[in-house]
Amino acid sequence: MICSCKFRNPKATATAIIIKDNKVLLLKRNEEPFKGKWDFCGGYVQENELPEETLKREIKEELNVEVKNLALINNFNGIAYWQKQDFPIITFAYVVEIDGEIKLNDENSEYIWVNLEALNIEQIAFDSNQKIGEWLKKNFIFNIQRIKELTNQLDNSAVINEFYLYKAILNGYISKEYDNDKLIGMGWIFPRYTLLRKQAVIEDMLVDENYRKKGLGRKILKDLLKWAKDNNMDTIELTTNPKRIAANKLYKSEGFWLHETNHYLYNVK
Repeated sequence: MICSCKFRNPKATATAIIIKDNKVLLLKRNEEPFKGKWDFCGGYVQENELPEETLKREIKEELNVEVKNLALINNFNGIAYWQKQDFPIITFAYVVEIDGEIKLNDENSEYIWVNLEALNIEQIAFDSNQKIGEWLKKNFIFNIQRIKELTNQLDNSAVINEFYLYKAILNGYISKEYDNDKLIGMGWIFPRYTLLRKQAVIEDMLVDENYRKKGLGRKILKDLLKWAKDNNMDTIELTTNPKRIAANKLYKSEGFWLHETNHYLYNVK
């Protein structure tokens, strides 16, 4: 039987979203299509390759650096071009942490770091990349220095890993409170499925010490509880230092109870 269908199956590509201090790495294309426009690092998935392997190969070829960490953001569709022909693609977009000093090959003429807030979508090559850029502006804009300041109010020895922040967003939900453009409070919740239940975990509840006793902690907590309800979680777990009197009182007033168990920590080396 001869099939008369003309399939336009999408070709697979992999795209690296490399962010440092909330600035994304852009490369100026040195070849057509879209020569002179800005692009993300990436390329086509080759035969017998996984998208993660494609990214590691492309990043080494284009930037001469190694991939330290990566996490899948999502899949985005679009149109690509070759020899005046267009064809559909589906790109696997990853947030990527790199290790090493960037040295470009001939595919790109220069690179820049652009603050996500200032990212101009119209200057980005390929419609799939423009969709990624819109997603980044909606979900990944943070003042990293401000987060460090909030965290240090509770633990001045804490070291913030920016890649883990973006991975936390991908794995759950971060509630944020602002005073105009100033981040003054935040909290993170994420799902953890066990053999017994659909459980959510609350971590990193932070409120600026200059804004406490104004109900912000309760507002953030209620927002996290709503996320848990909307996502059909069975229970919510959180831990807090017994010395944080106000925090313990807040959690109990919202219906949390003290679960008598030994809470162990283990450092993996």
